[in-house]
Amino acid sequence: MNTAHMRTLLFSDTGILIFLALAKLIFHILTNGAYGFHRDELATLDDARYLAWGYVAYPPVTPFIARVALELFGASLVGFRFFAALAQSIAIVLAGLIARELGGKRHAQLLAAVAVAIAPVSLGSSALMQYVAFDYLWWVLIAYLMIRLLKSDDPRWWLGIGAVIGIGMMTKYAMAFYVAGIVAGVLLTPTRRHLTSAWLWGGVALSFLIFLPNLVWQLQHDFISLDFLNSIHARDIQIGRTAGFLTDQLDTSANPVTLPLWIAGLAFYFWSASGARFRMIGWMALVTFALFWLAQGRGYYTAPLYPMLLAAGAVVLERWFASMSRARARVATGLAWSMLIIGGIVFALFALPIVPINSALWQIVNDNNVDFRDEIGWEELTQTVAQIYHALPANDKARAGIFAGNYGEAGALNLYGGAFGLPRAISGINSYWLRGYGDPPPEPVIIVGAPSAEYLSPLFESCALAGHITNKYDVINEETRDHPYIFVCRRPKQPWDEFWKQFRYFG
Repeated sequence: MNTAHMRTLLFSDTGILIFLALAKLIFHILTNGAYGFHRDELATLDDARYLAWGYVAYPPVTPFIARVALELFGASLVGFRFFAALAQSIAIVLAGLIARELGGKRHAQLLAAVAVAIAPVSLGSSALMQYVAFDYLWWVLIAYLMIRLLKSDDPRWWLGIGAVIGIGMMTKYAMAFYVAGIVAGVLLTPTRRHLTSAWLWGGVALSFLIFLPNLVWQLQHDFISLDFLNSIHARDIQIGRTAGFLTDQLDTSANPVTLPLWIAGLAFYFWSASGARFRMIGWMALVTFALFWLAQGRGYYTAPLYPMLLAAGAVVLERWFASMSRARARVATGLAWSMLIIGGIVFALFALPIVPINSALWQIVNDNNVDFRDEIGWEELTQTVAQIYHALPANDKARAGIFAGNYGEAGALNLYGGAFGLPRAISGINSYWLRGYGDPPPEPVIIVGAPSAEYLSPLFESCALAGHITNKYDVINEETRDHPYIFVCRRPKQPWDEFWKQFRYFG
């Protein structure tokens, strides 16, 4: 490629979108090393060491990507989060491309990309290695492919859509809600003529084929993930995590300053002449949203629906600006971009690990984002357990085990414990339970994160308090507040195989 062609590419609409995505990626690389691993990341990191076609808490794609990150970057916080940040950077490019396919010029494409980039879920997903980041990307990619299909009326796009749906189901089971929205969109619009197309059914078959290994894993494990999902959903309803579903749409799934954009996007799909061809996209969004609402899902589950709405809204806004006089358009454009910039900065403070711990601003951020407090104290916890372990008599250490109450504790102990010569932690939670308790069974057992000695007394003949979970910042989180105790317990009252059958739980 000669210099002229390179310059043309760099300054093309696509080139500018890619530059914006790279800038976002570099920003996250520079900031993602603060605080520490989140408890969910620690579980994913541990699962990545046991590659399988399924896990209790999620399908296999995210642990597989985590394994790739581990192989490339080791247990680096920035490296571990790299692919999540990359996924979100690709998503903003796709948002810009959606705007282009809907008739938007450069301004609309940039508006769409930035509006998606500053969504709180997109910001937060760029700083956490969780399935949320990849699930978000697949939803946006499906929307883009669907718009290409509707615009070209070329049924071969169904193969690409089917492939991404399959990958999405291997990432997060919530993809099933989106599939229901797609089905509704097909049936409610002229797109239903594709029901006679072999390409559509080929896409269905392809999605099923990609998802099949996880389905087989579920069959082999008595659909344990359904038990997990039912348990977690009941817990979320009980403790009120689903109560703010509608308000979460305004300040979590999308940035509040983009409210006019996504409302205009809905209007574009349902009421504008130029959006009539793409009406299926509007139904996809509305039906999926309604299903999550009726199922009492958490508010952020709908976040991947907004890029397709924001892109359409950006096209509407661009056309509105074009209808104004030059002076009015300049003022309106400046106002729109000022709101996006301010909204992005404000929510970045709450969604990204950039505020110094225990500063005045940290207290405000910590009150509004519980994720950050769950990134603190894991190394100190491991050091405390190591001190207790190495204080055991030599005969005890040879068979001693460490039982962790939750996956954050287990993941932290397995990540940092090797440097202290600790045995791998066991737990009854999620996929840890499937891995068992080891052979021979541990005796004694260091119990990390038990709520009280009374809780353990039915399980062991004796338990002695050996330490407390703390952190150097004195940040109050689940570990230090709800179950800060570490016990050394001896002589279980049941054989380990009987005990283990009863000690499976979800979290």
